[in-house]
Amino acid sequence: MERESMEFDVVIVGAGPSGLSAACRIMQLAQESEQEITVCVVEKGSEVGAHILSGAVLEPRALDELFPDWQSMGAPVNSKVTQDTFYFYTSQQSALKLPGFAIPKPTHNDGNYIVSMGNVCRWLAEQAEGLGVEIYPGFTAAEILYHEDGSVKGIATGEMGVSAEGEQKDSYVPSMELHAKYTLFAEGCRGHLGKQLIEQFNLSEGKDPQHYGIGIKEIWEIPADQHEEGKVIHGIGWPLSESGSSG
Repeated sequence: MERESMEFDVVIVGAGPSGLSAACRIMQLAQESEQEITVCVVEKGSEVGAHILSGAVLEPRALDELFPDWQSMGAPVNSKVTQDTFYFYTSQQSALKLPGFAIPKPTHNDGNYIVSMGNVCRWLAEQAEGLGVEIYPGFTAAEILYHEDGSVKGIATGEMGVSAEGEQKDSYVPSMELHAKYTLFAEGCRGHLGKQLIEQFNLSEGKDPQHYGIGIKEIWEIPADQHEEGKVIHGIGWPLSESGSSG
């Protein structure tokens, strides 16, 4: 069955910080040059921010460049870092607090903010839509489309509403092709489509082997009397792992 298609100037895969920032900047540049362009962002999560669980320490330099007035625009960037503490864990129950001069320089967070990246992405999506970007949550970019000359033509979304037996349910939505002059893949490190692009264009040739790190994220609810606004805690040591948490 032939799929329906839509044409855009730019299609962006992934409504994370990078994809949404790119969408905003492209529309800003278009407005500055008085050009009318169409930009579409597809996001596999049911809503923007649904897959962004990270509590993070944000350096606001890029946000300053993208939206110089972000504070008056209501960005959810409010909790300024007031202190960094660094612990070396010696066992499951004990740790040594390191003095300030022993804390690695990259872990000093003067001028940074503690944020929910999910909320930051939701705010960025609002700004993008205000600039004219079309955002489609709940749509997975399932396939890369190519022109006859081998260049990227766009992406195809996955079918939705198909039962485990392969039957179409009442909620069925067919796959659709999104064609673009430029396609940006902002689906995260070594994403599903990113790995296909690496293989298709042999992007790993002559490059160092991929390095990996395992990260485990937890969201803790703590008693109010233990909460210290603006405090960032770093840890390293037992059991040879590193962690960071913020409050």
